[in-house]
Amino acid sequence: MQQLLLGNTGIQVSALGLGCLNFGSRTDKETSYRLLDQYVDAGGSFLDTSNNYAFWNEGCSGGESELLLGQWLKDRGNREHIVLATKVGAQPTIPGGGFESMEGLSRKAIEQAIDGSLRRLGTDYVDLYYAHIDDVNTPMEETMEAFDRLVRAGKVRALGCSNHHTWRVEKARNISKSHHWTPYSCIQQRYTYLRPKPGADFGVQISANDELLNYCQTHDDFSLIAYSPLLNGSYTRSDTPLPKQYMSEDTQARLSVLAEVAQETGGTLNQIVLAWLLQSTPTTLSIIAASKPEQLQENLDSLNIRLTQEKLHRLHTAG
Repeated sequence: MQQLLLGNTGIQVSALGLGCLNFGSRTDKETSYRLLDQYVDAGGSFLDTSNNYAFWNEGCSGGESELLLGQWLKDRGNREHIVLATKVGAQPTIPGGGFESMEGLSRKAIEQAIDGSLRRLGTDYVDLYYAHIDDVNTPMEETMEAFDRLVRAGKVRALGCSNHHTWRVEKARNISKSHHWTPYSCIQQRYTYLRPKPGADFGVQISANDELLNYCQTHDDFSLIAYSPLLNGSYTRSDTPLPKQYMSEDTQARLSVLAEVAQETGGTLNQIVLAWLLQSTPTTLSIIAASKPEQLQENLDSLNIRLTQEKLHRLHTAG
């Protein structure tokens, strides 16, 4: 599988990361293992989880995904071949709590969270540690210093952020650089081919916008990673309508061009979306998810599609 550099960290990651959100909860152990093995057999090595996955599923409180991955890593004995990413900042602090009771990004929260994640994952370090959701109530200096301490202690190799506005990313990176701390090297943001309508509200999630895309394009030491690139199957499943946030003026025009390019290349709509993200500027690494082997294979096969500059231009300018 194609490998990409993660910012300027020197860490190489697979062009498609595997999202492990429901592993160990809605996706049972046997199926989770099968999907993980299938992904690795295809040359993948970039696994994405979080300490709060998936507290919203029935009977879960968070940490189930990390526990499953820790068991799989131990059983397969392949930790050194895996680029492992997890997150902090969105774990409920009270039983049954939701995103209104997040742990935040204080020094204490970060230090406690990493030790819990390492214990569940059965490892002494993670390759990439994300600030999952921005915390405007904690001084940014406190957050970035705490993250840097983890890097210096060898518990974390690289840092990233998610669900942050661009100006907050730049501020955090400037603070880190001025103190000679480890800066954020990437951002994981909601991003797909369809564009949200103006003012679309995703709750705690933040969608990539033109400002962020321009930032990533002009900073070659900072990588863009997309979550929910396939909108939970909305591009292809008749039983999964498009989220209302994506019902904008140009939605139908972009869907039409997407379908044309899919027909011309022999790919599926999902595959064209993933190929477009990877081959556009800035290059975007997608976090894919699947609950069945055939879904995962469809996503993996997107790497076999090559879009010409003419097709990329048509897709980009549609609508």
